[in-house]
Amino acid sequence: MATASVADTPRNRWVILAAALFGLFSVGFSITVLSVALKPIADGFKVTPNDIVWVITGPILLGAVITPAAGKLTDLFGARRVYLTAMTAVAVFAALTAMAWSAPSLIVFRILGAAIGSATGPAAMALINRLFEPHERAKALGYWSMVAAGAPVLGVVVGGPVVEAVSWRAIFIAQVPLSLLTVAVCAIIFPDTPRKAVTFDVVGALLLGFGSASFVVALNRAPEAGWGWTHPAVLLLFALTPILLVIFVRYERGVEHQLIPMRYFRTGNFSWPLANQFFANFAYMGGFFLTPYLLQEVLGFTQSQTGFVSINRPIAFTIAGPIAGWLATKVGERSNGLAGGVFLIGSMVCFAQATPGATMAFVYGGLVLSGLGMGTTAPAMTAAAANAVDDDDLGVAGGAQQMFGQLGVVVGTQVMFTVKQLATTPGMSPTELARAYSHGYLVGGAGAVLAVACAWFVRSTVHRPRTAADDELEVLAVEAALAEAR
Repeated sequence: MATASVADTPRNRWVILAAALFGLFSVGFSITVLSVALKPIADGFKVTPNDIVWVITGPILLGAVITPAAGKLTDLFGARRVYLTAMTAVAVFAALTAMAWSAPSLIVFRILGAAIGSATGPAAMALINRLFEPHERAKALGYWSMVAAGAPVLGVVVGGPVVEAVSWRAIFIAQVPLSLLTVAVCAIIFPDTPRKAVTFDVVGALLLGFGSASFVVALNRAPEAGWGWTHPAVLLLFALTPILLVIFVRYERGVEHQLIPMRYFRTGNFSWPLANQFFANFAYMGGFFLTPYLLQEVLGFTQSQTGFVSINRPIAFTIAGPIAGWLATKVGERSNGLAGGVFLIGSMVCFAQATPGATMAFVYGGLVLSGLGMGTTAPAMTAAAANAVDDDDLGVAGGAQQMFGQLGVVVGTQVMFTVKQLATTPGMSPTELARAYSHGYLVGGAGAVLAVACAWFVRSTVHRPRTAADDELEVLAVEAALAEAR
């Protein structure tokens, strides 16, 4: 009865949101926290850093392709059940990670733990979208976007001091009780959500998963030494991508219970926000991975200075996300999407002009504009996509949105870095290197321009203030649910 009635007041909705986001933060933080400890981990297990890097890239790559299936499972079994199951798995694999005895075991435990943990994203998003009315969703999703994007960034920033002071294993030892506490709290306060009496499209999930995976793995491996863009395996993976995705679309048209209902892609307010998030993440995360190299190679920053300065980006995102979510309920999702894209363009242009003599104010400005851009556009576009689908498909909408965003992360990171590398030759001066970096940032700026173009076609949700009649109807609905449960 507690779970059935806990969401019957506005205050309790925010309590549930806070609990869901705590677990989401735990998952996101752990994905990147090891990025600062790759060398000592590799030395400890007697492998090369290139071998152990899969503890970072593996979870990101698999997370990009598993979220649509996780979203569908959320609609089938309920957001509460999927979230609790995923968080329990996070605790189990965190314990196994802390006890990893070799590099392969560490990689496997991290990939499985993060992959299953990624289901918390669509589940939390579906729960939030059910708890909040369409005109309120952007406000709540401002906090969701803040945590989803900020947790991996903070993992990079905070991970270094923690690893140096204690050990990388200590991070995952601490994650176990925190994850179990999250499960216990959420089991009490999370409401049950409706479940769909349909079958899970296994074939569709495999086709979409392998089609997406072939693309992101090809992008990930192509710039690596020993591979290259003309490597037969890379070319094969790139060729498989359109083939598998075309087969997926044709197969889905003949399936009654589709993994992602194809009809939604004909709805502008579903497809355009997803495209916006692909290009926005392309610029935002591409810049996130490129900027530390710019700061050190061109501006002469130390690693400590780079980490200290880089935190301005997540701080700006943290401030912008909730404010922009609230603002979207007043001015509409389209306006936020446009403004966020313009901020991202400004950030890319700013860094494209960087020279060895750039001032700290110039650097701070570029980082803050980047954080403001993503923090402004993400909650609005997420809400617009959720408002365009039926309530029974909110999990699917969340999974699809996350998949497009993650694909944008992978593509933007690889393309912007590769463009910079192609413009770089040995022995270049800092001034010449600055021009090479400029090429990469200008590509990111083009991605941000496309994000603005996609936001232009989004139609804002009609925002209607909540009335006493709405509260009365909600109370009656809760009472009816309780009576049925008895």
